[in-house]
Amino acid sequence: MHYWRYAQVFFLKGFIVNSLLLLIVFIVLANLPWITERALLVFPLNEVKSVWIRLVELIVFYVVALLIAIAAEIQFSGEVSPQHWEFFTTTICMFLVFSVVGVVYRYQWLAMKQKAN
Repeated sequence: MHYWRYAQVFFLKGFIVNSLLLLIVFIVLANLPWITERALLVFPLNEVKSVWIRLVELIVFYVVALLIAIAAEIQFSGEVSPQHWEFFTTTICMFLVFSVVGVVYRYQWLAMKQKAN
């Protein structure tokens, strides 16, 4: 009987760790467009990236994050639950909130640092 309790605790710990890792991946991917000056982390640009390029990168990284989440769901449960528009609206808003740190870094902190120099 107590073996079942250990299995439940192990399952819960694995679920929490996987969820936290997925959130960390989302946070990192949401901030990548604002931190680097390379397009899609690969292509160097001759000039400073415009906001439009950063927004396109944000959409691309959102899709990548969703694909990672789908892969984690398949690995964890064996199937993908069907999602409706509410799920995607919530996750894109969450992704935009996560990217606020990068936006503040790019447009406020770096600008303030350049004014000080």
